[in-house]
Amino acid sequence: MRNPFPLAALSLVALLAAVPAEARINQRQDNQQQRIAKGISTGKLTARETVRLEQQQVRIARYEARSRADGRGLNRAERARLEAKQDRASRNIYRQKHDRQGR
Repeated sequence: MRNPFPLAALSLVALLAAVPAEARINQRQDNQQQRIAKGISTGKLTARETVRLEQQQVRIARYEARSRADGRGLNRAERARLEAKQDRASRNIYRQKHDRQGR
């Protein structure tokens, strides 16, 4: 019996390649906003942590807007930098939600 995993992994890669990078970036920002909102509702984020995380999201959105302002969209370097900023924000959200501080 063949292992179906390589086929599933290959189809996932093909699916991700078909979705425009801009859509993935926007979806990721939405997911991070939802994670912050859930941290607030569950009491895992303090008011100060929430402000810092929200400010980080604003800075990411501003960077994206500045990068797109030339009308050509995001180039490879801008996309890589934006994804690195999102990676850092994701780690910060996780750390703040799991640092045993709360309201």
